Amino acid sequence: MKAIVLKEAGGPENLVLEELPVPAVGPEEVLVAVQSVSINPIDAKTRSGKGLYPVLKYEDPLIPGWDISGRVVEAGSKVSAFKKDDEVFGMINFPGHGKAYAEYVAAPAAHLTGKPANISHHEAAAASLAALTAWQSLHAFTTLKKGQRVLIHAAAGGVGHFAVQIARRAGAWVAGTASTANRGFVLETGAHQFIDYTAGTLEDQIADIDIVLDTIGGDTIDHSLKVMKKGAIIVSIPSGRNEAVARKAEAAGMLGHTFKVQSDGKDMKILASLLEQGMIRSHISRIYDFAHIAAAHAQIETGHTVGKIVATPA
Repeated sequence: MKAIVLKEAGGPENLVLEELPVPAVGPEEVLVAVQSVSINPIDAKTRSGKGLYPVLKYEDPLIPGWDISGRVVEAGSKVSAFKKDDEVFGMINFPGHGKAYAEYVAAPAAHLTGKPANISHHEAAAASLAALTAWQSLHAFTTLKKGQRVLIHAAAGGVGHFAVQIARRAGAWVAGTASTANRGFVLETGAHQFIDYTAGTLEDQIADIDIVLDTIGGDTIDHSLKVMKKGAIIVSIPSGRNEAVARKAEAAGMLGHTFKVQSDGKDMKILASLLEQGMIRSHISRIYDFAHIAAAHAQIETGHTVGKIVATPA
């Protein structure tokens, strides 16, 4: 099978297309013929030597990626949820060795769910890590309620564009930050208010926020606290730039949490239902093939990808 292997930490050129054996399937796994994989910022961070590279660097071969959508070709002896030819998708083995950048992946059945028939494999793969992060982070520490004021940072990005849709569908009033060029996209996704992060300070543009989803970290935390109500919640995702969020929030009379997504087939099933009903959708800005995986990583590293990018083994 074709697979992308990371030879050593470094630039995108260190991702090499190789021929490897098709993986064996464990009792609680399914073998998936991959149709699409999603490219995430954590993929690029890990490739560069950060992210999960310290955990995975001894794997041989080290196959990057966690998001897949495809067709079951074999089910393990203890798997009853899926059978041959079922279409499935999900984020697998996160935060471990997902091995997603391959034609065939042995995936834990518990990390997958059925792919809705009304969406493509590209849309399904795109709605794995990013949508799961948005869903889990907005539900881990609070319950979204109708009328709450929710602020989503980087609302045009992978996690952000799903978070806007999820919060809006819960009945919240939603504001999203992005650059001027993405104003239309953020509003079309469902935000009630667009905030241009290049035009003045955040506190000059909004106030009285109940929940903040921070996908940027650093100074964004400080500015967010200035627009939040007393007792409000900020959930910060980017590790390495959010360690102080709890302390800073407490000092301001608010609640601050860091967050890391986990593989979870039950949550994926909820997302599948939302996708099937058209309540959320994946925006895919570009599709690559494995031969151009380095270009996909270069794009995700710009930090300005609108929605999601995906790749296909073919």
